[in-house]
Amino acid sequence: MPIIEPENGSLTVFNLFNTTDAEKQATLLDAMRGIIANANYPGWRSSTLHAGVAKPCAANYIQWRSINDLKERYEGENFKHNTVPYFTELTTSVHLLKTEVVSVQTKDGDSRTEIGPDRGDLTVIVLMGCDPKNQSELVSLLEKPDDWMRQVPGYRSHSILRSLEGDLVINYAQWDDVASYEAFHTMPEEERPAHDRHMRARGKSLLTSRESNTYETVFSQSAEGYAS
Repeated sequence: MPIIEPENGSLTVFNLFNTTDAEKQATLLDAMRGIIANANYPGWRSSTLHAGVAKPCAANYIQWRSINDLKERYEGENFKHNTVPYFTELTTSVHLLKTEVVSVQTKDGDSRTEIGPDRGDLTVIVLMGCDPKNQSELVSLLEKPDDWMRQVPGYRSHSILRSLEGDLVINYAQWDDVASYEAFHTMPEEERPAHDRHMRARGKSLLTSRESNTYETVFSQSAEGYAS
């Protein structure tokens, strides 16, 4: 399975797709599985496909060797004239986010985590928009080790990534299930420790937007010979 860890030499790309209903989501996921299963692009390292749980959407977590390899893929004639028009028909929006992994924390204290369908994670992807001048501070707040989080029932890991454009920070989190995540997400502020309340309050003050969704991981594949 692919590994998320800082400084692993990979460019991390999120392809996020929104659609209108479960039928189009299923068609979108089938098409993405086919593309990933046959991926052999220069510089491509891994792709992990996620199906939206709370709403009909999909997310592809992709690792590339470099931004030049990514550009070569998306400037190809087949991609521009066949792939893009097909996905335009199925989706209401498509986002391609170029990022790098800043930090990883797991329940067991590791600084790396696996992703893949065999784990059974509930995945939560949180997109936090920010002014580029505030990205470093937002990252610093979110990347700090948090022993309290390791004690939260159902928590497995969270990874912080920063966009290369400077206007976004992403939290890619893994939980046991929807119930444990919702219990944490709706926890009253007074039940959280002081450091968590401070981090949340300061973090919110730095945001220009916030969007999140829950996913299940449905398919993953890595390039032959690539060890993350």
